[in-house]
Amino acid sequence: MGIHNDEPLSPAGRLFVQPATQQIINCVLGLEQPLGYDAVLTVISDSLLIMHPRFSSLLITDNQGREFWRKIEVDVRRHVILRPDPVGEGENDDDEAAVNAYIADLTVSSPLKTNKPLWEVHLLPAHKSVVMRVHHALGDGVSLMSLILTQFRKLGDPTQTPTIEPLTLKKGRELGKMEKIVKVLKMIWFTLIYVTEFLLRGLWVSDGKTVVRGGEGVEMWPRKLVTAKFSLQDMKTVKSAVNDATINDVLFGVISSGLSKYLDYRSPESLREGLQLTGVALVNLRPSPGLQDIKELMKKNAGVGWGNKIGVMLLPVYYHKRSQSDPLEYLKRAKTMIDRKKLSMEAFLSHQIGYFVMRYFGPKIASLLNYRVICNTSFTISNVVGPREEITIAGIPVTYMRTTSSSLSHAITMHMVSYAGKADLQILVAKDLIPDPEMLAKCFEDALIEMKECAVHISNMRKIDSNFI
Repeated sequence: MGIHNDEPLSPAGRLFVQPATQQIINCVLGLEQPLGYDAVLTVISDSLLIMHPRFSSLLITDNQGREFWRKIEVDVRRHVILRPDPVGEGENDDDEAAVNAYIADLTVSSPLKTNKPLWEVHLLPAHKSVVMRVHHALGDGVSLMSLILTQFRKLGDPTQTPTIEPLTLKKGRELGKMEKIVKVLKMIWFTLIYVTEFLLRGLWVSDGKTVVRGGEGVEMWPRKLVTAKFSLQDMKTVKSAVNDATINDVLFGVISSGLSKYLDYRSPESLREGLQLTGVALVNLRPSPGLQDIKELMKKNAGVGWGNKIGVMLLPVYYHKRSQSDPLEYLKRAKTMIDRKKLSMEAFLSHQIGYFVMRYFGPKIASLLNYRVICNTSFTISNVVGPREEITIAGIPVTYMRTTSSSLSHAITMHMVSYAGKADLQILVAKDLIPDPEMLAKCFEDALIEMKECAVHISNMRKIDSNFI
């Protein structure tokens, strides 16, 4: 360290730079018109992004294998990459398909160079798109989203930065003494079950073999990327049909129903009712900074409190045949399971276990534990809340905002981002295992439509009943 005043990586940051668990976030913006190279340089140079220590530091590894951040002067031109020609797999690709193909290639074979800070901006003017690549070691998805959005402005008010809808917890009624005791006992019980399962997943327990199951080495297989498109209003309509449900509950109900539909399509003969497929979800364990919080943080010391404080939840879904009559059953089951997960300390203790292994056994063993958990499960899922209103960058309106990450040993990796009333789910697949991801995306979209129709029917029946009363 010495005269450089280097700063060590956080435990999660060290995990994300290990070869087996290396993660880069790829965020893509669709635009109404191409964004110019000089305009991008100006936006980045004038933003909080370039001032942040993580975005202006090199990743340094010392002789003992310890990783540090070392502050340097940033040359923005080294980070902005212009791809003037069309990209994609074929001449007939539309813009979205071409950009998805471009990102799919990046997720497997394009690490970020360590001779500059670990971020890049790729300009794709032929497709009116921008791809921003940020190493996960720089921060968690929620914080990075908040920081990146400081470069944008509201479409209706160019003087204002975007707003992100805060995650608010509903206040329930005051519990009685006995109810509090029962709640604590449930928390202990669920924690014991889920933490034990997490540890076993890191050792030998795995999902059964299915057509959507990956495994060791699959992270290096060629990828394909498609988008499932949802209306946020449709998700809210479905949410209202089940008491105290959340958008995350709806998303997981859609995933559960959609996977059952897809498995029915691909291999109905070989599946048993109730077959478990386990998802891995990363959980942010600290308060999410808003845009104003980040500005204040930059004025003081942006390195304080930054980084990754992330836990893991294992989220099981179960295969059910399409003959099931009530689509909302998938949501009800998802809500019950997620409520139990929230009540437990699984996410917190998974973080503590990782920290303990990192500290006493080193990053290689910690990385191996996480890698085994991924190899023994079936898919990754995340949901990041984006801007509520339409936004612009350099005066150009943004038409969509999506994200995905580096390929994992899962055959399916899913990331949803909401933006201006829309919710886009990026589905990254190992195309040798899932050759038709467009069908998988349609299964998810159809699942939400079925749930919405059921929710609307229930709402109409309630109105009829109230009129009779």
